[in-house]
Amino acid sequence: MSGKEKPVVLVTGASSGIGKDFALQLLQNGYKVYGAARRVERMADIESAGGVALEMDVTDDAAMTTAIDRIIRDEGRIDVLVNNAGYGQMGALEDVPMDVARRQMEVNLIGVARLTQLVLPHMRAQKSGRIVNISTIGGKFAGPLGGWYYASKHALEGYSDTLRMEVRQFGIDVVVIEPGGIETEWGPIAFGSAEQYSGQGAYGPLVKVMMNSPILKRTMPPPQVITDLLLKALKSKRPSARYHGGYMAGPILFLKWLLPDRMMDWVLMKTMQ
Repeated sequence: MSGKEKPVVLVTGASSGIGKDFALQLLQNGYKVYGAARRVERMADIESAGGVALEMDVTDDAAMTTAIDRIIRDEGRIDVLVNNAGYGQMGALEDVPMDVARRQMEVNLIGVARLTQLVLPHMRAQKSGRIVNISTIGGKFAGPLGGWYYASKHALEGYSDTLRMEVRQFGIDVVVIEPGGIETEWGPIAFGSAEQYSGQGAYGPLVKVMMNSPILKRTMPPPQVITDLLLKALKSKRPSARYHGGYMAGPILFLKWLLPDRMMDWVLMKTMQ
């Protein structure tokens, strides 16, 4: 790639929140951006800014294959894959139906893995590339009422570690970004599912405590906080394996490293009250 060519980036989950901010800021920073999401009509601003909007569901193999084929046909390369698509499935583990649990893993882990499979042959051929997987600080610890979400992100962290070691020989970097609290649509959707599956019955009191937690009433940092980490990772000649940012990201990760598991359980439960 000559110095005059724009690096080609695919961002999944680009219709809202962090993913949309990624796409718009990357365009401003001189990247050729393809934004992918199910809600393609919500990416008109990305197209207006010079990007390309692709309709994609990361559980649809044909849609993912078509998207990568188009990028390679139109650009001849793909330099960066940002695996951002995902959501938080909440509810007590006893209550969440298994088909709902499977979908959480399909979107947050299997979709990432399959899209990465489709991109890697092209990155290997060009002897360069960067894959950025958007995890969460919840990939390092787990709290109540989010077991399948935390499981999917713990798995993503392990997947990313293996991938990083396997593809380094081909000039490909793998980076994990771990957001803490950020102002997005994630919270209302996730906590709504906790009420749906566990708002009544044995875990109802725990859901009520969580829904009334002062943390949920806080104003969270904007997505730009995480976009700054992405840009840092992409501009670095030798990026770190992990970056974190957002509300309470640093303190919680430090406590997880410092405290015994049962003490960490107590701290997390107290923060909900």
